[in-house]
Amino acid sequence: MTTLVPDVPRAESLDPDRPRSISPARPPVDVFFRNSVRAVGFLVLVLTGSIAVFLGFKLVPTLKLYGGRFFTSTAYSPRMPKGSGIVGALAGTAEVAIVAVVVGFPLALMTAIYISEYAPPKVRPFLVSLVDLMAAVPSIIFGLWGVLALQPQLIFVARWLSQHFSWIPIFKVHTDPNAAQWAQTQYTGSAFIAGVVVGLMIVPLACSVVCGVFVLAPVGELEGALALGSTRWGVVRTVVLPFGRGGIIGGTMLGLGRALGETIAILLIISHVDGVKINILTSGTETISSLIANDFGSVSGDQLSGLLAAGFVLFVLTIGVNTIAAVFVARSRSGEGT
Repeated sequence: MTTLVPDVPRAESLDPDRPRSISPARPPVDVFFRNSVRAVGFLVLVLTGSIAVFLGFKLVPTLKLYGGRFFTSTAYSPRMPKGSGIVGALAGTAEVAIVAVVVGFPLALMTAIYISEYAPPKVRPFLVSLVDLMAAVPSIIFGLWGVLALQPQLIFVARWLSQHFSWIPIFKVHTDPNAAQWAQTQYTGSAFIAGVVVGLMIVPLACSVVCGVFVLAPVGELEGALALGSTRWGVVRTVVLPFGRGGIIGGTMLGLGRALGETIAILLIISHVDGVKINILTSGTETISSLIANDFGSVSGDQLSGLLAAGFVLFVLTIGVNTIAAVFVARSRSGEGT
């Protein structure tokens, strides 16, 4: 005859206050993912540091050959044994970048506001994908589009600016813009046209960053503003824009970093002129990136080191701008300082 023995509860079930044992080990999938991400991040740092070390090493012979005038002279000619400086290329880089930000910033901001606040929910994913697709268009396509399609129209804009704002030195053109047969070639290949094209190129990047910050605006404040009778624009002005201020600054600076390093589009558009040139509407300018791309295949030795030293200066500028932009974007996404 079989005797049934009742189940005896375990000791840990008798004490309901006893904590359960938890294994500190992470699942293998999480361990693999963390290690993979850490390895990729470390690889990016190593590559960036290697580029900085290589370009910095090439800066040494350039400083020995050219001296301090490499950073102070207004013209640079890599084919000359003693060369000169990159101030002219730096000035051209700054001019193109500033024009690009002035053109691209309003477009990116207005596009981000429409996508995040005004676009219908069914259309919003399509618009986001369209903006991301614009960022994937190669630079050479923008350059060809700028040369063949935009430049013939922008010379009339440049002429209008010279007619009405020639009292501003940067808009001064040393020709008569009101002449019956006005010199159209004076307005082609200018920093203004190159800046407009680059400005359209940075719109997707800046718009994506700004839009990503706008959608993180606190829902409670948005609904509170609407409950108090605020209009849609009132909500954008009093809640969304103050919350996304850091993202706006960061997205603009990321676009500036892109404009500083743009090469192919600028190389196709501008007419290369050495020296500092403040007249952005007239033909001719030079940027560091176009200088390197234009002369890299025809120089060697000390002249090549000079181009690599110019690349080091551009590298430092771009890294600095992007780092500051990343700090602003991170602060904005966290809500800090809002």
